[in-house]
Amino acid sequence: MDGNGLRSHIDRLHTTALGAERVRRNLGIDDRDVVGFCRRLILGADCAISRRGKNWYCAAGPVTITVNASSFTIITAHRNG
Repeated sequence: MDGNGLRSHIDRLHTTALGAERVRRNLGIDDRDVVGFCRRLILGADCAISRRGKNWYCAAGPVTITVNASSFTIITAHRNG
């Protein structure tokens, strides 16, 4: 399944409270809507999505978002480099 599998289920994307804090801390963002922030990056034209094992890896500019492929849970995000 390619990145369209994730994009076609973008409405199922979610995270936990701890996951949201991890994303905020790792990316240095103040955005209260972490899921919305990640959705916008994933749906962006420059986002490259690959699946390795049980996770999706979404590389958008300087950011990589890790999403569990079966539950569509945002696990973490980090800056590249």
